[in-house]
Amino acid sequence: MAQYDVIIIGSGPGGYVAAIRCAQLGLKTACVEGRETLGGTCLNVGCIPSKALLHATHMLHESEANFARMGLKGKAPSVDWKAMLAYKDDTIGQNTKGIEFLFKKNKIDWLKGWGSIPEAGKVKVGDDTHDAKNIVIATGSQAASLPGVEVDEKIVVTSTGALELTKVPKKLAVIGAGVIGLELGSVYARLGAEVMVLEYLDRITPGMDGEVQKTFQRMLKKQGLKFVMGAAVQGVETLKTKAKVSYTLRKDDSEHQLDADVVLVATGRRPYTDGLGLDALGVELTGGGQIVTDEHWRTDVKGIYAIGDAIKGPMLAHKAEDEGMAVAEVIAGKAGHVNYDLIPAVIYTHPEVATVGKTEEELKKDGRAYKTGKFSFMGNGRAKAVFAGDGFVKILADEETDRILGCHIIGPAAGELIHEVCVAMEFGAAAEDLALTCHAHPTFSEAVREAALACGDGAIHS
Repeated sequence: MAQYDVIIIGSGPGGYVAAIRCAQLGLKTACVEGRETLGGTCLNVGCIPSKALLHATHMLHESEANFARMGLKGKAPSVDWKAMLAYKDDTIGQNTKGIEFLFKKNKIDWLKGWGSIPEAGKVKVGDDTHDAKNIVIATGSQAASLPGVEVDEKIVVTSTGALELTKVPKKLAVIGAGVIGLELGSVYARLGAEVMVLEYLDRITPGMDGEVQKTFQRMLKKQGLKFVMGAAVQGVETLKTKAKVSYTLRKDDSEHQLDADVVLVATGRRPYTDGLGLDALGVELTGGGQIVTDEHWRTDVKGIYAIGDAIKGPMLAHKAEDEGMAVAEVIAGKAGHVNYDLIPAVIYTHPEVATVGKTEEELKKDGRAYKTGKFSFMGNGRAKAVFAGDGFVKILADEETDRILGCHIIGPAAGELIHEVCVAMEFGAAAEDLALTCHAHPTFSEAVREAALACGDGAIHS
């Protein structure tokens, strides 16, 4: 077998980016992947296919809700579910083939099969054992379930099964009001399903800015999603063609049941490290199954690194990508770096939600003096022109220095707008720096400038 400088186990966003960067830095590189296609969960059964369905169903919503208002007359399109799934699959194929091309371009060997590490410096794939000076574990995560809830990916599904349903359910129960549950719940609500979201906590999207949480839930309710907050799911009984969800309300311990055609379990994800042989190697894990690493992504076994969902931190594709580039730099003898304070988070519903940095709740808890600049999209000409005036931009800045501490956006193109603030924060900018920067008119991005102005003497258009 060939001698490699680096073997990466897993070809998700963290793994394939690490492989490409290693190859660019002159390292002989291989990547282990057992799927038939590269790209991991994100490209095959996660980020990319869900965005395709979100886009398709948003277009459907626009035709039903706004076309006539713009003078576009005619019957709203009907849904060909098989054709929509085919569009989704084509989108996946284009992306996975793109990674395969990049592997060939960068002379990265794809070791097809499931990998394990029998000892430091060796990776076994099938019957073959390969030598590697360095090994990077980028095996990602898998959907977590609940006691009493058995997933069959037909009636009781994770996000994987929810992207492959044979038909649109009349009633969809979603367990968990996090990113995955709300995105896929939105897809099926637009397609006509009655969507009921059961959330254990008292607020949706745990960890996000409190004002955003309240506004977001109110908007989703207007779109037809229903919520039961403080619901502790006890179990799901699967019948022939439907399921019965049993839950108790935390406020009074009362017992309830809910019938659904499909139940989506969206209660988070857990690291996927099964079959790697980490116990025998002596690689340290946390109680939650995450691989313990130092600040350079090194495990306690020499020559073995870990990145992405397999280690601590937010389970986000772009966090894994950053770590993939950084660990490649470290292995090549350079200085790899990830700023964990500036990893944005985005929810791709309509409207989108995006956030970076500190929330008001975190700043209050830390006792830090701050000021708030807020601007509603109702004051943004571009947003009003496209019926997207709901939502706002909120910037939090240090009261004394004016340095930007966080930004929270709910509104049109929030996932794109947030990066202006990310760059500003990376350079230690003040809110005034954004406020003094000319923004093209009419654009959604003007709302960011207005929020920055609101941190000073006041926004212009509110």
